[in-house]
Amino acid sequence: MTTIIVIDTSVFIGALISATGANRELIRRCLRREYQPLMGNALFSEYESVMNRQEIIAKCPITKEEKEALFAALISVSRWISIYYLWRPNLQDEADNHLVELAMAGNARIIATNNLKDFRNSELHFPNLAILQPEDIIRG
Repeated sequence: MTTIIVIDTSVFIGALISATGANRELIRRCLRREYQPLMGNALFSEYESVMNRQEIIAKCPITKEEKEALFAALISVSRWISIYYLWRPNLQDEADNHLVELAMAGNARIIATNNLKDFRNSELHFPNLAILQPEDIIRG
């Protein structure tokens, strides 16, 4: 059974910026369908916004067309989830609440992020949801 996963924007951007490393490897594994990534409206919009920031474009060694192709490929293997219930775990970074909501709506087992600190001290706890860095997932 394929593990269902939510990929935080920090992981996708890390994969765009570096051709090697755990971020890129996790995206590769999603593209090979070793993991089932979830996608929702808020996450899609965040990906689009962040990957088009000037500071990200300046760091990205691939062309605009390659970046768009990688994004399209990830979207093509992602399962789109509609969120009908807002959990509001009140994370340190409130903007990340949508990741937990997406994970809960799509029965994800993992949120992949490079920002573990943003998920600490939430008001709600989800014992069946792991918040992990990409290197911990691929070693897993």
